[in-house]
Amino acid sequence: MSKDKMLENVKKLREITGVGFKDCKLALDENNGDIEKSIDYLRKKGIAKASKKMSRTAADGLVLVCEKDNEMSALEINSETDFVAKNKDFINFCKEVSEINFKNKGILEKTKSYLMKNNKSVDENLINLITKIGEKITIRRSKFFDKSGINFSYVHNSLEKNVGKVVSIIKINGGKQQDLKDIGSKLAMHVAASAPIAIEKNGIEKSILDKEIEIIKEELKNSGKKEEMIDKISQGKLNKFISDNTLLNQIWIMDPKKKVKDILKTDITVIDFVRFKVGEGVD
Repeated sequence: MSKDKMLENVKKLREITGVGFKDCKLALDENNGDIEKSIDYLRKKGIAKASKKMSRTAADGLVLVCEKDNEMSALEINSETDFVAKNKDFINFCKEVSEINFKNKGILEKTKSYLMKNNKSVDENLINLITKIGEKITIRRSKFFDKSGINFSYVHNSLEKNVGKVVSIIKINGGKQQDLKDIGSKLAMHVAASAPIAIEKNGIEKSILDKEIEIIKEELKNSGKKEEMIDKISQGKLNKFISDNTLLNQIWIMDPKKKVKDILKTDITVIDFVRFKVGEGVD
């Protein structure tokens, strides 16, 4: 790395972390000039100001869809405030990264090292944007959907086409093309509104079910239920939790008298889905 480039990176690292020149240079030397790794290095060393921006919570931002030839990708990029999420530079950055992420089939490691239109990597442009705007910005999560099925997307609270605050993509297969088209977009809308965590029970992680049953039993104990009744009642409540959170068993948003599985034709199968809501689950 040239001397000028090193000095430029030291300056950026100082602006982000608030740490002195000597420590920033050492961090960059130890991490081959990688600014994000250097931030982590400084934080692990316990340097007090190292978390100035990067430790703040980035729970706002945007979610984006990119689609072409029945392939789709979903991407979440976070900022600290909605004010920045509406910033033109931030939006343009997100849109270009979304296209790059689609090219890289949703693999964020490849996306972050990919060159943008200005011949700088996504990571370099991210650091520059953090420095310019003054907020923590993170490329948080992504998912890619290939052509093995038909994909449908929905964006809620959209700022513009394929850019918003909640995005869902669903992949279905089987049946007639027209039947798939009729139901696909509605299913994507349902996923955005009802936030399922799995298609069916076997798709829910055991740790989630274990945690839920633990909470249910503790609530029942605190409410004064007798010990011999707790297991029976808790199983019923767990079944309700599973029903409420599995796509096929949820109440269909367009007809409360039916479940999602009731509106699917017998030869139509839900293969996969994703729902990203800006900031959801960020500590």
